Amino acid sequence: MGSGTWGAADENFLNRLRVAGVVPVVTVTDPALAPDLVGALVEGGLPFVEITLRSAAGLDAIRAAQGLGAEIGAGTVTSVASAAAAIDAGASFVVSPGLNEGAVRYCQDAGIPVIPGVATPTEVMAARELGVAAVKLFPAAHLGGPSYLTALAAVWPDQLFMPTGGVSVVDALDYLHLPSVVAVGGSWIAPASLLSARDWDSITELARRAAALRVTAT
Repeated sequence: MGSGTWGAADENFLNRLRVAGVVPVVTVTDPALAPDLVGALVEGGLPFVEITLRSAAGLDAIRAAQGLGAEIGAGTVTSVASAAAAIDAGASFVVSPGLNEGAVRYCQDAGIPVIPGVATPTEVMAARELGVAAVKLFPAAHLGGPSYLTALAAVWPDQLFMPTGGVSVVDALDYLHLPSVVAVGGSWIAPASLLSARDWDSITELARRAAALRVTAT
């Protein structure tokens, strides 16, 4: 556990996240697709889904994805305003590509788990000062992959990381073998091509393979 000030409910969130191991990162352009998409991911064994705000439909997709057996998070949250909108839409956790102090504090005050993005040791220190227990290493692949994360973890062995950005089925297991990795985020599980084709069976199969990675890593 990191040096964060999260309470028992947040500890429980992190424990559930570690069990899941993989968080699909999806950008939905048509909210009507969200229920089938989330259903396919849950059927494949992935109970966490990050719906990004990269699309104007993101908030409506979060709303449409409620009550389907998954914990729905909002991704690409970059400001207090977007954090507030995501929580209002029903997001049960918030993920950011960077470290915005205002957004982090807003989520903490609202009792919503927040995983801000970091890329440097300085940003890790800033996140720890805010009492953040888990950070998103982004963009993980471009920063140096598992070896870079290992170097950061050597300095802060109690810090939890969720590497995202360029993570694929090829190297996801390399990350999950690291004790400091609570989960990996990836877009390979529900790529835009399958989403636009409404190929739910293929997405379910990719989710199954992704869910098996955590089992293999333990």
